[in-house]
Amino acid sequence: MASLFSYSLRNMLARRLTTALTVGGMALVVFVFAAMLMLSEGLRTTLVLTGSPDNVVLLRQGAKAEMESSVDRDQAPLAESLPQVARAADGGPLAARELVVLITLNKRGTTKPSNVVIRGIGPHSLELRPQVKLKEGRMPRFGTSEIIAGESIARRFSGTGIGESLRFGLRDWTVVGIFEAGATGFSSEVWGDVDQLMAAFRRSSYSVVVARMNERGGSEGTGGLDGLRAGLAADPRLQLEGKRETRFYEEQSEMMAKFLGVLGTMLPAIFSLGAIIGAMITMHAAVANRVREIGTLRAIGFQRRDILRAFLLESLLLGGSGGGIGLLLASSLQWVTISTMNFQTFSELAFSFTLSPRIAVWSLLFGTGMGCLGGILPAIKASRLVIVDALRAA
Repeated sequence: MASLFSYSLRNMLARRLTTALTVGGMALVVFVFAAMLMLSEGLRTTLVLTGSPDNVVLLRQGAKAEMESSVDRDQAPLAESLPQVARAADGGPLAARELVVLITLNKRGTTKPSNVVIRGIGPHSLELRPQVKLKEGRMPRFGTSEIIAGESIARRFSGTGIGESLRFGLRDWTVVGIFEAGATGFSSEVWGDVDQLMAAFRRSSYSVVVARMNERGGSEGTGGLDGLRAGLAADPRLQLEGKRETRFYEEQSEMMAKFLGVLGTMLPAIFSLGAIIGAMITMHAAVANRVREIGTLRAIGFQRRDILRAFLLESLLLGGSGGGIGLLLASSLQWVTISTMNFQTFSELAFSFTLSPRIAVWSLLFGTGMGCLGGILPAIKASRLVIVDALRAA
């Protein structure tokens, strides 16, 4: 096997130009394939990381997103009093009543508007989201028209830097801080006092209630999400449902992630036809130029299967090299941040390309598969050459 590998590698190096062109074509296809999968994975990861597995989101029954949900003022304290809701240090429920609305802001240096999420938060919102850290300035004072902006928003939208102001809800709002939330959707939001925002937007109900779950569930002993759902169903006043926060945000990414996944499969599949044809032409040319050499190998004792393996290995090396180079190029996209519209909230969401081990494996297999499909027919042709005819070839 080592001799076959050495033989195939030497023949690839002997045809540097055709080898480089074939590998380059495959690398571009694998780059597109990996980039689309990384895009889908980045979106999904950003939204999933937004949630915490210890939190539950309480929203109106049947609502799919925070924008569609409403929790009445009299429902919120009833839901927070359930034994499955953990207690804070002050003895009260470790929960936050939140409002989610959209406003339109212009991007810096342009007049191009885009939707931005405004989230009304409560005193426990930051405690429930440990991934959110204040980066600059200070937290807004409750009862005032002060707001803080996510790092991604502050970088890209006018009026969202510290000391700047925004006007929405018939009020002027002062930005007093910038927060970072890692690779989560919170980085694309603006936060302020929920009661002030409800008054400004003339809302009579909250969007959701976010609570930390008490897995033991108090004296009833029915803790966790199942116990919480049972408690909600037992009270007819609570027309609410509970979802684990990680699952809730994962659902927000499903539509866009599926679209990108399909697109990431269809486009490379179309482009790969060209790469496979290129590999096939390269390998056919290799067979045509080495007919006498193949005859000599057969004459000195090499079997048909050895010739088949040698040429198939050569095509696999072409595909594997293209896959490796394409994956390496795609990995550089991890430092690129892009923004798109979240189909669930119709707001702008910033996220990065994310390379996972699964994507790396699939990319390498995709490149190797192209090489195999492109080389199988020429390899079979080479193995079937008759020794006498091959030795007589000019």
